Amino acid sequence: MSGSSLISLVALILVLGVLSQLAAARLRVPSVLFLILAGVVFGPVLGVIGRDTFGGALSGIVGLSVAIIVFEGAFHLKLEKLREAPRESLRLVTIGAAVALVGTAVLVRVLLRQPWDVSFLIGALLVATGPTVITPILEVVPVRDRVGASLETEGVVNDVTAAVLAVVAFEVVTAETATTRQVVTAFSARIGVGVVVGLLVAGVAWAILRRIDLSPGNAVQNARLVVLASALGAYALAELSGLGEAGLPAVATAGIILGNADLPYEEEIETFKGDITLIVLSFVFIALASLLSLSDLLRFGLAGVAVAVGAAVVVRPLGVFVSTFGDRFTLAERTFVSFVGPRGIIPASVATLFAVQLRSAGMESAANALVSVVFLTILLTVVFEGGLARHIAEYLDVIPMRVIIVGGGTVGRALAERLEDRGENVVIVETDESTIELARERGFTVHAGDGTDMDVLRAAGIENAKIVVTATGDDDANLLVSQLVDSKFDPETIIARVNNPDNVDAFSELGVRAVSSSLATAWSIDNLIERPALSNWMTEIGRSGDVQEIEVTADDLIGRTIGELDEALPNGCIIALVGRDGENSVPSEDFTLQSGDHLTFLGRKEAVREAINRCHPDSVAGAD
Repeated sequence: MSGSSLISLVALILVLGVLSQLAAARLRVPSVLFLILAGVVFGPVLGVIGRDTFGGALSGIVGLSVAIIVFEGAFHLKLEKLREAPRESLRLVTIGAAVALVGTAVLVRVLLRQPWDVSFLIGALLVATGPTVITPILEVVPVRDRVGASLETEGVVNDVTAAVLAVVAFEVVTAETATTRQVVTAFSARIGVGVVVGLLVAGVAWAILRRIDLSPGNAVQNARLVVLASALGAYALAELSGLGEAGLPAVATAGIILGNADLPYEEEIETFKGDITLIVLSFVFIALASLLSLSDLLRFGLAGVAVAVGAAVVVRPLGVFVSTFGDRFTLAERTFVSFVGPRGIIPASVATLFAVQLRSAGMESAANALVSVVFLTILLTVVFEGGLARHIAEYLDVIPMRVIIVGGGTVGRALAERLEDRGENVVIVETDESTIELARERGFTVHAGDGTDMDVLRAAGIENAKIVVTATGDDDANLLVSQLVDSKFDPETIIARVNNPDNVDAFSELGVRAVSSSLATAWSIDNLIERPALSNWMTEIGRSGDVQEIEVTADDLIGRTIGELDEALPNGCIIALVGRDGENSVPSEDFTLQSGDHLTFLGRKEAVREAINRCHPDSVAGAD
């Protein structure tokens, strides 16, 4: 192909990549789906992109592209996020990865009757999920932070693990003999060399960015270039060691170190890297997909489809449930993670390159199995898991109400405990190191920073928050945060702790719901004196008992009487109050409900939640 034709083709691929990204953003699904479709249409269907288009350069292009993609994902992997779900994250990238490797290998061996070495090669590649497919899902499905952190961590780490495992497995497939010791040694050597090189490159880049004047006029641009050069340099240096794919753990290590190093111009660097990654990702996926054909995908018929489906609906859930045992994830969250594990760029790129080499070595059957199973799994998981992720989350009810609590002291932690017990996604914003450590030890998600700083609040996720609570012991700070949130963001409710009763009016004038600590304490003492049984029961709200409120919007509630509704409620739950036009009252049996009324349910915790699900299925218990 002539130089001008190749330039035109590269330009076409980039345009297709941009259009695919726009379509994916519009439909809110991973862009991988549209990139593969574009590659298939302009490859085997129209013949615009052929197998010999890039010649022998494709392998090097893909290698550098994957390095940039892995670096981008690692750069976004913040240690603060890792603290939110450390046990689950560690298990997913160890136990979960092992289950995926062995489970998929067994499926390939049994259903496709491939040799064990080929089966483990395919299993190794399908360990990966990857940030390129997980991140778009998490943007659409705002699950609890600890769940999102585990999925993101798994994607970044297992991308690297899968690539290195696959290289070792490939050497076993192509070698005449290979002992277990040789396999373990090869794997360890690649990881070790990659980590050392990544640390060295990250150290040099950090020193340049923090210690050297990058020229005030072009400082931002130079900082971007230093970080990009770090990614490419780490990959190139590790590959020079002669250990194939040592470059991926190198760029992952460098990315994690630099992403957590508090670099200057970090926001501009992240934007630049994101744009570069989108371009690279688009190019590689379309180029690789153009090498596919329908016959490649369906070569093994129903058996091949069965392997892809089994990897997604049997092996994946098994690995997740084994990895997330304990009480930090609910059953619904574990189920959601089980059925949201789409595969992405690493399996696609490495499988394509290995298939070319296997065919050159005369191993046609192994190459066919590799391409068929890997791309079938990518397509099925991206289409069904990526496309239906929001629906799966809504069905499982794992999209919680996000509550931001500014102040992680005794009051903030006590409130967070009650809210999290009801399944809400609570983020505490706190500045004091000892308080942060204490809150994290108790399992809370904590964002370190000053709640009066708009950037800190954004980083904590306030743009998705439904309720913001200021719970510090300083009324001035609480008022400042309330004013900032009210003017810059749009939560449904702002609630402030007021330590001095004389300051209540200042909060009320702002439209903030103020809770006076002194008055609340006096009311609690009065309740203990006059209503001890009720007072004791109220302390159990969120544990054994619960009180919840919903708005009447469903057609099947409008026009019904309280008496009719009572008959449908579970035992242990009553309708305590009905609110209409700002007035609350204990309803009679013949009270007829209207649209906009508010019902307050009181009773046992499980009974109240069941009542809300019956009366208002689209409502999250505890959201009102």
